[in-house]
Amino acid sequence: MKKKVAILGSTGSIGTQALDVIARHSDRFEVAGLAAGRNVTLLREQEARFRPKIATTAEDGAHGLYRVAIESEPNIILAATDGAVAFDAVFAAVERGIDVAVANKELIVAAGELFMAAARKSGARILPVDSEHSAIFQCLVGESPENVAGIVLTASGGPFRTTPREVIEQATVEQALNHPTWRMGTKNTIDSATMMNKGLEIIEASRLFSTPGERLHIVVHPSSVAHGFVIFRDGSVKGQLCHPDMRLPIGYALAYPDRLPAIDPAQPLDALALLGAKPQDTVLNYHFERPDQERFPCVRLAYEALARGGVVPAVLSAANEVAVAAFVEGRIPFGRIAVVIESAMDTVEQHEASLAGIRRADARAREVAREIVEQSAAASARK
Repeated sequence: MKKKVAILGSTGSIGTQALDVIARHSDRFEVAGLAAGRNVTLLREQEARFRPKIATTAEDGAHGLYRVAIESEPNIILAATDGAVAFDAVFAAVERGIDVAVANKELIVAAGELFMAAARKSGARILPVDSEHSAIFQCLVGESPENVAGIVLTASGGPFRTTPREVIEQATVEQALNHPTWRMGTKNTIDSATMMNKGLEIIEASRLFSTPGERLHIVVHPSSVAHGFVIFRDGSVKGQLCHPDMRLPIGYALAYPDRLPAIDPAQPLDALALLGAKPQDTVLNYHFERPDQERFPCVRLAYEALARGGVVPAVLSAANEVAVAAFVEGRIPFGRIAVVIESAMDTVEQHEASLAGIRRADARAREVAREIVEQSAAASARK
């Protein structure tokens, strides 16, 4: 039988690539439901092509997301929306034992402990879609957790990997969006430029793999071929490598525990190319370096949020959303993104680590972050 897939965020980058995977493997998958944002034109095209049982837009609100996640009767949902808009729908699916392929950073960062606890209780499988977490997930298959000494996530370094701090702080939106490797949405691309994406992924990895922050590490790897490593207590290191193409981790999550065929067995295998080389290359080298937390303070803030626990990761994530939007709108300089986040983390009071407490902390963090942005914008206008 075909696996029925519901996609929350079908018109975004991950959603459209997931539908590409499904179209290529129509013998394995069918689309049960589609939930889009405001790109109604694209949703109608998707609806005509894949004929889901239910299709909704942002105008349908939280109930529309719920209908797609639950009433479309999927075997698995792909959570690919931004922010907290789909939290209730995803939690409802998990509580019913429906598997979730997670591509929503905010869900795991803000509510990961609650989310994973709900999955353990219901038996739902949580399957990571981020390339780095998919890599770690694949490396851990068949391994005993007690044998794991540490986890390493790789980072491309973004467009400012070698840029001096004083230049980074005054970067333009165009420069920040000029990612050398990946093609992502605006929010994720700016997060890569600040390296907040890697900080958020450290928090995600802690939740997904029940690993404390001191055993989670980042290395910068500009070519983005090696996506993650697991270090075992005997000193062995296992890694996962592939070309930087999000369709592979999407396909792995949707098909798990199977793997989707992508290599033609009748064709000669170019091992060097599959390890990341270009067709003309005869030599392939991998480059790794330590991240610079002085130039990229968002990494430090993420580790601090993880260590403080409770609702602080939710505050970090919410304040970051506000700060990134303010930068894109030209209201604060690039260098103020981290300042806004840190100020919100220092201001918002702790709440109980419940979904209601997380929502209150999220709302308060956004309020505080907007106030800081307004103050910054007013100060700049007076100069």
